[in-house]
Amino acid sequence: MLFNSYVFVFAFLPIVLAVFYLLGQSGGRRLAVTWLVLASLFFYGWWNPANLGLILASIFFNFSLGLMLNKTERGTTKAKSILAFGVAANLVSIGYYKYANFFVDNANFVLDAGWNFDTIILPLAISFFTFQQIAYLVDAYAGETSEYNFLHYALFVTFFPQLIAGPIVHHKEMLPQFEFGNIYKFASNRLLIGATIFAIGLFKKTVIADGIAVYATPVFFAADSGVELTFVEAWTGALAYTFQLYFDFSGYSDMAIGLARMFGIRLPLNFFSPYKANNIIDFWRRWHMTLSRFLRDYVYIPLGGSRRGPSRRHVNLMITMLLGGLWHGAGWTFVIWGALHGTYLVINHGFNHVRVEVFGRPAEGGAAGRAVARVVTFVAVVVGWVFFRAETFPGALAVLEGMAGMNGFVLPQQVGAALGPIGDGLAAMGWQFTAEAPAHFYGMRSIGYLALLMTIIWYLPNTYEIMQRYRPAMEVYAHSKIPTIAGLRLQWRLTPGWAAVGGACACIAILGMSSVSEFLYFQF
Repeated sequence: MLFNSYVFVFAFLPIVLAVFYLLGQSGGRRLAVTWLVLASLFFYGWWNPANLGLILASIFFNFSLGLMLNKTERGTTKAKSILAFGVAANLVSIGYYKYANFFVDNANFVLDAGWNFDTIILPLAISFFTFQQIAYLVDAYAGETSEYNFLHYALFVTFFPQLIAGPIVHHKEMLPQFEFGNIYKFASNRLLIGATIFAIGLFKKTVIADGIAVYATPVFFAADSGVELTFVEAWTGALAYTFQLYFDFSGYSDMAIGLARMFGIRLPLNFFSPYKANNIIDFWRRWHMTLSRFLRDYVYIPLGGSRRGPSRRHVNLMITMLLGGLWHGAGWTFVIWGALHGTYLVINHGFNHVRVEVFGRPAEGGAAGRAVARVVTFVAVVVGWVFFRAETFPGALAVLEGMAGMNGFVLPQQVGAALGPIGDGLAAMGWQFTAEAPAHFYGMRSIGYLALLMTIIWYLPNTYEIMQRYRPAMEVYAHSKIPTIAGLRLQWRLTPGWAAVGGACACIAILGMSSVSEFLYFQF
């Protein structure tokens, strides 16, 4: 079931909310939690009921091991064995479903063998609920968990707003909230806040992300098919996908937070204007923030982090990002994307070290320096997204070759005429203006739309900043690192005017649901 579907908006959500609060306000908190667990399992099983067995087995297995770890003395051989068994079992599960065919295909290529598996259908959200429970087991071993109620634990794993594409929630963030009595009592203000955030996210998905996808998909399909792309075609496709992914994931994150707030639950912030980042380190504090936190706490730091000197830190960063790339998908393009971001992070840390050595502290660079840094960071991210989106390595190279101008700079003659002196200048620089437009040039309107989206992303406040008066989500990183806009006037309030804005967003977004599409992060 998709958030951006009529059955979810007009049937599933209203029914689940109504029954939850009816049970909760009548004193049946246990029944309310049970109802929410069952509703979440129904939501998960909507795509493929056969997957329910896997997620239920995962819940029972990890909850049981968590109880055993809570009762076992920390640091003993028994505790280490339980933890190792639990983590290994979870990794084997995700490895079989997500990576078995990938490794077999590569083994066949290297060894010239003919091994094969039957078709393995990837269970929805296995990456998310598996990582979430691995973190739970590690924390149980460290003595950081409690004897949680099984129903609460089941809801922690299955809670439908965050089940399919995150955020990757920490048990200390979610489970204590289920004990708060006020979440079971209906509050109109809470419902309005949550509905507004949901409407903003739905608008981002159905109107913006799905609207820009038509400029990205044909370009990458052509590149994967061996078509040479000109400069404008390649950049149009790359930027269109960059914005599609941004508004798609941002929209999902908003909807998840908004839905959770309708039930009185606050999820951690998972997306905070990542294209405003001035460096790659800052980018990863803003993009899929809970995944970044998981990789930091459960991969990078256990590897040694930065405690063993710069060289080892760089190795640890590369390993962490390679695993992060592989987490996103079983393909070499994802591994390359991870390696690319690992390289970016190594360069970023090295550059910071040089600045400290030269200036005694990180140089700010002023407004001009920050603007250049933001553009450089953005371009680096766009290059990475090319590998992330392309189905094949040659397809990714084809897009990058076009972006580098290796296949020429071509525009229609009417565009050159409309540009006037600018067109003459471009012609003098080697641009060609032909009678027949390139196959994947969608007119100046598409370029104007891309420029508008870039302006929105860089200069307008994000959903969290607009709603920050009501603290819509838990902060994953300190605001000293991710500052909101101080004194922002464009802040949502419980007023008729803002209600009208939210209602308009919802109406336009619902009208855009005529062609339903999955969220991009569902495939991970």
